[in-house]
Amino acid sequence: MHRRALEREARLKAEVQRLEALLRLREQQLFGRKTETGAATEPMVPPPNPAAPPPRRKRGQQRGRPGPKRRDYSHLPGVVEDHTLSPERCRCSHCGQPFADFPGTEDAIILEVDVRAHRRVIRRRRYRPTCSCAADPGIVVAPPPPRLIPKSLLGVSIWVDLLLDKYLFYRPTYRLLADWATHGLDLSLGTVTDGLKRLAPLFEPVYEALVRRSQGQTLWHADETRWLVFAVLEGKVGYRWYLWVFHSTEVVVFVLAAGRSHDVPEEHFGPVKGRGILVVDRYKAYQAVDKVRSGRIVLAFCWAHGRRDFLTVARSWPEQEGWALDWVAQIGRLYHLNDERLKVRHDATAFATADGALRAAVMSLGERGQSELGEADLPPPRRKVLESLGDHWTGLTVFIEHPEVPMDNNTAERSERGPVVGRKNYYGSGSVWSGELAAMLFSLFQTLCLWGLNPRLWLAAYLGACADAGGRAPEKVDRFLPWNLSAEQRGAWGSEEGVQATDTS
Repeated sequence: MHRRALEREARLKAEVQRLEALLRLREQQLFGRKTETGAATEPMVPPPNPAAPPPRRKRGQQRGRPGPKRRDYSHLPGVVEDHTLSPERCRCSHCGQPFADFPGTEDAIILEVDVRAHRRVIRRRRYRPTCSCAADPGIVVAPPPPRLIPKSLLGVSIWVDLLLDKYLFYRPTYRLLADWATHGLDLSLGTVTDGLKRLAPLFEPVYEALVRRSQGQTLWHADETRWLVFAVLEGKVGYRWYLWVFHSTEVVVFVLAAGRSHDVPEEHFGPVKGRGILVVDRYKAYQAVDKVRSGRIVLAFCWAHGRRDFLTVARSWPEQEGWALDWVAQIGRLYHLNDERLKVRHDATAFATADGALRAAVMSLGERGQSELGEADLPPPRRKVLESLGDHWTGLTVFIEHPEVPMDNNTAERSERGPVVGRKNYYGSGSVWSGELAAMLFSLFQTLCLWGLNPRLWLAAYLGACADAGGRAPEKVDRFLPWNLSAEQRGAWGSEEGVQATDTS
């Protein structure tokens, strides 16, 4: 009886500890820092010796570091304004004699942005034949202007601004329309929505080309996040869909799917013929893909997720904080050693030395994990995180034999950052076609940024070609794909410093 009472008390204490840890974790998730840098990795309890930690880096410009370079705006067109003295000031203030002109000017530069809505009035000249051949109509009129949407008043520039604002800068459509209204352009939301639905087919050939290009790569980052689609479908419960991303060195592809099963990566990687490496988190759907099970695609797991496990233990179980943060420091050392290895990648001797140091550190960390798992009195929080580390160890060490493989899946997570901001701003999509359009344009714009192309210039050229084709996609979209552009065209649609995807942090 006494033994059972002690066991029951031990179970209750363990349950209380678990619930307290869960409460601390929820408080951190709700009210704590979201970043994984800086103070996020510092212990919550101050160390006993406050003089031990190194001084923290101050914010702002650092002493001895070069300051930021002054930006050059000479590529912008100049609008010249001549400022002269008024007649009463253009004379001597004492005797009244006029001033004489002096060669040269003192120039000042002021940057301005001129945004204005205007009407293009196209006057189509009419002609009358002067012969009696009757080969032409009695009145010949100049051809009508090309329109992106037949009979629509909205020109290409309006759709360029609208698509970029919603799918690259992730702003709700109604907010852009309110902005345009201050410029005198009052458009209804229904008109814009109908126009977006008509434009969706124009991007399908480009999106299909992006998918084919992605399937021809050998290294991908993959991840998924929820996306709301407010459409009622038979057999579908709720409005939660998922936005999957497949990011490679040449192309970014987003796929909208009603579910989160392995069918999505299965379909995407189905046409892949060669071997490849897929960097992912520990979601089981990727492990169920046929090409993964057959070994044609190797999964490389994310060290950042393992690191987060140890941080969760440190935040939830104060008594395990020192142990967990020591593991975090060791993982950070692996990142450092791998960075040092990559710096000397083209120096065989230095690379061999750095590679040996990295392999020794990884082996030591793996042996430590196995050794700690063998302890009979290992606390449950430690056991859980170490078992997960051991279960995924093969995928976590892929980067050793393949230096081109990053240690984490942050590339895919950064790709999703913008769409997640869009999800928060406009709550997802109101229909299936709208969600599919979002996936296509997320893919297109991020791929253009990946190639250092200016999405505004590219989109204006592509939609202009669609207008010239009578509101349809051009017969040959290959000439618009980034990898098919000539150096001259890439320079015309790009910029000297390259174009970066929107930073939404």
